[in-house]
Amino acid sequence: MQELDWIILSLTLLFIVAYGVWKTKGSKDVKDYILGNNETPWYTVGISVMATQASAITFLSTPGQAFNDGMGFVQFYFGLPLAMVVICYTFIPIYHRLKVYTAYEYLEQRFDLKTRSLAAILFLIQRGLGTGLTIYAPAIILSTILGWELTPMIFIIGTLVVIYTFTGGTKAVNVTQKQQMFIIMSGMFIAFYLIVSYLPEEVTFSNALQIAGVNDKMNIIDFSFDTKSRYTFWSGITGGFFLALSYFGTDQSQVQRYLSGKSIRESQMGLVFNGLMKVPMQFFILLTGVMVYVFFQFQSLPINFNPNSKKSVETSIYAADYEKLEKDLVTVSTEKREVTLAYATQLNIDRENKVLKSRIIALNEKEKSIRDEAKTIIAKANDKDKTSDADYVFIHFIINFLPKGMIGLLLAVILSAAMSSTASGLSSLASTTVIDIYKRNLKTEKSDKHFVNASKLFTIMWGGIAILFACFGTLFENLIQLVNIVGSIFYGTVLGIFLVGFYVKFVKGKAIFWGAALSQLTIFFIYYFAIHIYPSGQEKLGYLWLNFIGAVLTLVFSVVFQMIFRDKRPENVEVV
Repeated sequence: MQELDWIILSLTLLFIVAYGVWKTKGSKDVKDYILGNNETPWYTVGISVMATQASAITFLSTPGQAFNDGMGFVQFYFGLPLAMVVICYTFIPIYHRLKVYTAYEYLEQRFDLKTRSLAAILFLIQRGLGTGLTIYAPAIILSTILGWELTPMIFIIGTLVVIYTFTGGTKAVNVTQKQQMFIIMSGMFIAFYLIVSYLPEEVTFSNALQIAGVNDKMNIIDFSFDTKSRYTFWSGITGGFFLALSYFGTDQSQVQRYLSGKSIRESQMGLVFNGLMKVPMQFFILLTGVMVYVFFQFQSLPINFNPNSKKSVETSIYAADYEKLEKDLVTVSTEKREVTLAYATQLNIDRENKVLKSRIIALNEKEKSIRDEAKTIIAKANDKDKTSDADYVFIHFIINFLPKGMIGLLLAVILSAAMSSTASGLSSLASTTVIDIYKRNLKTEKSDKHFVNASKLFTIMWGGIAILFACFGTLFENLIQLVNIVGSIFYGTVLGIFLVGFYVKFVKGKAIFWGAALSQLTIFFIYYFAIHIYPSGQEKLGYLWLNFIGAVLTLVFSVVFQMIFRDKRPENVEVV
């Protein structure tokens, strides 16, 4: 980090916070604070929806995911466009017609208070965990790479977000996310250009894609019906569809974004914009990771991208073994660079050079074997160290290979993304706590000003909880997978509640409550015995299927309970 990098990073972050405070200071009432007074145009809705999902984890972990496993992760998003259509034609009109502040208000009108409270509590649990992760992810990686203390990093990121979210609520989140998204995508495009320009002169972009293909990094679609595989076409359009339907349709962090739209049409256009842009954006981020992989075909590859791993080994009895592996990796990397360059220069002559192809594949397998051995040694040296280094790949490239100024810009990208998604999370947590828990159970009438102040206090409270969770967090194998796993555990049940409410009119409150509760317990059971207890890559079930299973179980159980209870709906409660 040079002086120029510090200047760019500091000015970018200070501008975002100051702009958010300046543009939104002094919300007049609850509607203004939580829904931005319904003044948000469609393009701001669309950008805000995208920015809420695109956390720092997206830009740190997704390139590393592609570096290790290739482009297949894009299948995770295949169900998203279809989910946007369903939400536009079903969820949005109902939410707007009922003039709700949160998605869960609808559930009381359709069912009863306990069902509303159950859904709200499930949301608060998973979104509270998720918000903590959005702070923890960039903090631990940046602190490791830059040598900064972890706890101050967590407090800096968390405090900056709380300041402008506290001041301006939803409107502050929306107006800052436009600037954040511009910074994020500008930085990523510049980084992509630089990666490609750093490749040897003989290697064109087309050649780079060919090299990635030889190493199985360009396998975009998998049509197999293997339910154990995390990412296939079928898991994407089923499990991914249900995850997107639940996340964008029932998660208050997203619902709040489009409830602030000027009209039903503006909200719908914002979600359609997100549906059209989200898959290409994720494809591009994954492709950036693949290009980093190609870049390291011509550069010395670290035996582990996490610098803390080497520190642990150097002070252990395994130091000599680790050093030998490092020397072996240098030898393999040198030969691989020569063979890959020879393959690239001959692509125009012989695109099916099987001899060089097979040699590249063999060298990469040997390289992977050496790096896996190193991970085994790291685990032996310190069992508290996480051996997976996918989350460190892109930040390693940024710090070690980008020019002065660009490092500051890319770090600003990562921190902007962290602030963007964290702000949405805090705003939604505060609004759900105030509207669905505090206000609904308050026995006396209070003014709008009281609930605005309560929202601000709950913003600070949830900011503190998220920061504390981040301080006690532990690094998972891959952070973007962890965030999606946490969501998948809860989203199916919550989505099932809403789907029953929209489409299964004869199911009443008591049946849906117990059906959802039993469904959620079953999902916990399935997750533990089919996913959690197995090593990564050996699970008996891909986690995306939890979304589909949870929704179906909620539907089935609620119908069964309705047949058992046969309760009658109070006449004074309208069925929507």
